[in-house]
Amino acid sequence: MPNKAVIHTEHAPAAIGTYSQAVKVGNTVYLSGQIPLLPETMTLVEGDISAQITQVFQNLSAVCEAAGGDLNDLVKLNIFLTDLGHFATVNEIMAQFFTAPYPARAAIGVKSLPKDAAVEMDGIMVV
Repeated sequence: MPNKAVIHTEHAPAAIGTYSQAVKVGNTVYLSGQIPLLPETMTLVEGDISAQITQVFQNLSAVCEAAGGDLNDLVKLNIFLTDLGHFATVNEIMAQFFTAPYPARAAIGVKSLPKDAAVEMDGIMVV
């Protein structure tokens, strides 16, 4: 059994179920999905899809930092959207948080997400 380290930070929303914010095995960190919750209140950020996407990247960033890395250490990013029409907005905002080379990525349209969020993202990071 590999040595697993649970990653936790108060700067990202607390896990609201039977999971960890992230788990580190060796130099690989598996980040759980983040929705646009404000860590302080555990409520959805107010505003449009841009505000939601920005909050998700901020939440992922906090977990990456707690694991000893940053968003640019992500090697895989999965994006779940309730409306794939927002994908151009994801690209615009992602460019504010990442520098090339960018992670491998998937964008998946889904019917619904927890707490009626419009976006959720998870990823894999190597540090």
